[in-house]
Amino acid sequence: MASFKKHDAGWEFRIRYKDPFTQKFREKSQRGFETKKAAQIAAAELEKQLAAGYEQSDLPLADFLYIWLEEYKKGTVRKNTYELHKNNIKNHLVPYFKKISLRDVKPIMYQEFLNHFGPRGYSRRTIELIHATMHNALDKAVTLGKLEKNPCNGVEIRGEKNRGEVQFIESEDIPKFLEATWKYGYIYWIFFKSMIGTGMRKGEAAALKWPDIDWEQKKLRIDETLDFTAADKSELFGDPKTYRSKRFVHVPPALMEDLRKHQEWQQRNREAMGPLYHHDLDLVFCRTNGNFMPKSSLFNAFSRICHRADLPELPIHSLRHTYAVLMLEAGADIKFVQEQLGHGSVQITSDVYAHISKKLKDRNMKKFELFTDHLLK
Repeated sequence: MASFKKHDAGWEFRIRYKDPFTQKFREKSQRGFETKKAAQIAAAELEKQLAAGYEQSDLPLADFLYIWLEEYKKGTVRKNTYELHKNNIKNHLVPYFKKISLRDVKPIMYQEFLNHFGPRGYSRRTIELIHATMHNALDKAVTLGKLEKNPCNGVEIRGEKNRGEVQFIESEDIPKFLEATWKYGYIYWIFFKSMIGTGMRKGEAAALKWPDIDWEQKKLRIDETLDFTAADKSELFGDPKTYRSKRFVHVPPALMEDLRKHQEWQQRNREAMGPLYHHDLDLVFCRTNGNFMPKSSLFNAFSRICHRADLPELPIHSLRHTYAVLMLEAGADIKFVQEQLGHGSVQITSDVYAHISKKLKDRNMKKFELFTDHLLK
C-alpha cells in the first residue's frame, strides 16, 4: 500500500513491500512529483511491477546465486553438476563480486571478471564452466523478472584451449599394461580391460549390472553411473553424464568371453559368502564381497600398474581415450565412435580427437605414398 506526502519540492510516494526472496520488508520511495495524482500514477505502476517480481533487484548477487542453486538446481541436475555450480559460486563468483547487487552487474564489469582469469593461468575450459554457472543463474533472474536482460550475453572468453589433454595408452603398450594389471589383481584386470574394450567411463563401468549385458547381441546397456561419494545405497546410482550417454555399446567377442568367465568366478564368490555378499547391488565389476569398488582403490591401483608397466603417469579416463584411438586406428567411422562413446554430437568427438585423426591420416598417407611410389614413377 502506498502512502503520499507533500514536500516543498513536490509530492512523494512511499511503498512498503515484502521481498519474496529474502522475506524481508523493504521500502521504495520517490519524490518530486508536481501533483498528488502524478505520484499516485507512478506508485501504481511500481506496485504493478513489484507484484510481477520486478524492482527487487537490489538483492545482493551472492544471495541470488545461492537461492538459484538451492531452489532451481538442487535435485534437478546430477550431483557432480550441482557441486560444480556450488564451487564456482563459492570460489570465484562471490569472492570477486563481493556484496554487489544483482542489478549492478554490467556487461563490461562481467567481461573484466572473465578476463582476469587468463593471467592467472586458468584454462579456457575452466573459464567456460565458471561462465556457464553465472550465465545460467542470471538467465533465471531474467525469467523471474529480476533483470531485464542477462549481462552475461555476448561476452568473449579468452584463454588457450586445452591442448594435449587427450592421454591414452599406445596400442603397442596395451599388452604390457594388461599383463601388469593381471599380476596386480584380477578384479582390476577385468575392470580396466573392459574400459579399454568398450570406452565406458569409470562411473559407468562401476555401475554396470549383470542384466545390462546382452549376451546374444554382444552389447552393454549404459544407463547409470555410480556416485563414489554416495552416503548410502539409495544414492549410489544416478543418471549418466548427459542424455546421449545412455546408449548401447558393442563388445568385442574376446571381451564377452572374459565377461562370461568373470560371471562364473563371481558366482563362486556369491555362494562362498552367502548373506555377507551384496546380492542387492548385482554389480559386474565389484569387490569380492559384491560391494562397489572405491574410487581411491581404482586410482591407486591404476597409478601403480602404470608405474609397473613403465608407462607415464596417466588418469583412469585415459582408458576411454585408448578405446577411441583404437577405434580410429581400426578405421571406424567417426559417427560410430561418437555413438559408442555417448558424445552429444560428432563435432565433440571430432574436436577431442582432432590431432589423433590427423596423425592417423598422415600415417595412412605415408603408406599410400610408399605403395604407389614405384607405380607413379
